[in-house]
Amino acid sequence: MKKNVLAFMLFLLMASHFQVNAQSSQEDSTYKKYYVGSTLFLLGNFSTVNNPNFFQLNVGYRLSRKDVVSVELITWKYAWPLGMNPFYNKSYGKAEEKFPGYIREFGMAFVYQRFLWKGLYTSMHIMPTMQTFVNENGKKVDKGFQLFNTNRIGYHFKLFKNRFFIEPSVGIAYRPYQTKMPDGFKQKDDKWPKFTPEPGMHIGYNF
Repeated sequence: MKKNVLAFMLFLLMASHFQVNAQSSQEDSTYKKYYVGSTLFLLGNFSTVNNPNFFQLNVGYRLSRKDVVSVELITWKYAWPLGMNPFYNKSYGKAEEKFPGYIREFGMAFVYQRFLWKGLYTSMHIMPTMQTFVNENGKKVDKGFQLFNTNRIGYHFKLFKNRFFIEPSVGIAYRPYQTKMPDGFKQKDDKWPKFTPEPGMHIGYNF
């Protein structure tokens, strides 16, 4: 996970050297209505602790110079509670805090992004997710549902004549609703908050 943090900082520094412009206007010859993308946190799949088997695909549409809507298809698994932030919590990765197995989730996030000034933006992500609870023997023991939302603030950097972009951000992820978890999972999850800081590094291709 420390490698992921270093990668995040490296790309943030690299992005700062590119030309910083306002969000594309429709009069700009490089303006594109659509984009596809993902996140650099795919690098987390190289982690040896709590490997997330993570995948994310973003598809977006620019309603105007300042308003963007998108859909994010996401799946991942985790063996420690989501309220335990791996970037600063020393309990992350410890056996005594681990679930008796893991949770696999499939979600679709609906995103609204609003540009405030030049590339500065805020966004709201609302993601219902379906959950599968798997015990330590690899057997599915239950199913569940949760609402996983994130509010972000970040900056949009154009790259290579606006063919690509990168969006470093910081956010707060929170879970306003969760169906009842199986015994063992619930006891571990209840020990931690339903919200946590969450850095972001979205990337994309405009077309």
